[in-house]
Amino acid sequence: MRAILIDWILNVHLKFKLLPETLYITINLIDRFLSIQNIEKDRVQLLGISALLIASKYEEIYPPTVKDFVYISKNSFTSSQILDMET
Repeated sequence: MRAILIDWILNVHLKFKLLPETLYITINLIDRFLSIQNIEKDRVQLLGISALLIASKYEEIYPPTVKDFVYISKNSFTSSQILDMET
């Protein structure tokens, strides 16, 4: 599942034209989270979205909004779910 998630994150990263550092931080956050906590299969994409949101807030001058992440996930998750996972 991690490989599929990283592949999807790469596509999202390219679509939003984010900095390479944002991608590196995102993958680091995903790996750190997965090393300490198990996650259900249907929440793996939510983890990726949240990690990308955190990394883009840290690294980008103009990060994508939560609405953008809801759209890119094809409305699989709500804004509140993304923000809860970010926390």
